[in-house]
Parts: sequence; structure tokens; C-alpha cells
Amino acid sequence: MLEGKMEGGCLCGDVRYVVEGEVVSSGICHCETCRRVASAPRLPFVGVKDSCFRYIRGVPVDYVSSPGVIRSFCGRCGSPLTYRREDAPGERDVMTVSLDNPNAVPPTFHVWASEALDWDPITGDLPRYPRSRDG
Repeated sequence: MLEGKMEGGCLCGDVRYVVEGEVVSSGICHCETCRRVASAPRLPFVGVKDSCFRYIRGVPVDYVSSPGVIRSFCGRCGSPLTYRREDAPGERDVMTVSLDNPNAVPPTFHVWASEALDWDPITGDLPRYPRSRDG
């Protein structure tokens, strides 16, 4: 996957971050929680190591969206920024469209395809997982 430096942040600019290092995954989630958090039918994400990620301006708000899952967002404009799981320490997902250049890291798979909305069919030839890639 891509390696290098990427920057991103929220809509209003209060929270900015940088990713320096290797992207370990890039996918699109169709689960109900991601849809609700984004107010969109799907949510693309980029997986990175925590050691490669840091905030360079502002502090996001954390929200426990389900047991063991912490999402961060801008407290001013509400932009979703990251997703962390307690059972995957040292890793986080960054919301792809919060990157300054979301085209730099195209998705390579779909997760939670079993929860995709009927009116938003998954097209193309990327691998599809009914739940997570882990099972």
C-alpha cells in the first residue's frame, strides 16, 4: 500500500492530523453504525498504525459508538475522523474522505456488505466480506 506523508482534517479546519508511514488497509464499510456516523450509505476508511498518526491542530471529541469501539470527530463541525477498536491496540482507521487527497488511497475491499442498503448496490470487482475481513 501507499507509504509517505498524508494530511487531513475536518470540514471547519479546527482539527488537523498527519499520517507518516505505511497505510495497512483501505476499504469501504457498509455497517449501520458507520452509515449513521457519516449520514451516508457507506464510509471509506484507511487503516494505519497509531505510531504513524498524530494530531497537529485541535483535539477531537471521542465517542464510544458500541462496546469496544471509539470514534473521533470534530466537536465544532461534526466531521468523523477516526475509528479505533479496543481489541486492535496500536491501530486506527482514518476516514478516507477526511484526507486532503482521498484519491491517494483508493479502497481495495468492502466490509459489512451484508448490511449494504438495497438502493445502494455494491458494484465493481473489489472483494466483498459479509462482515469484517476477520470473519
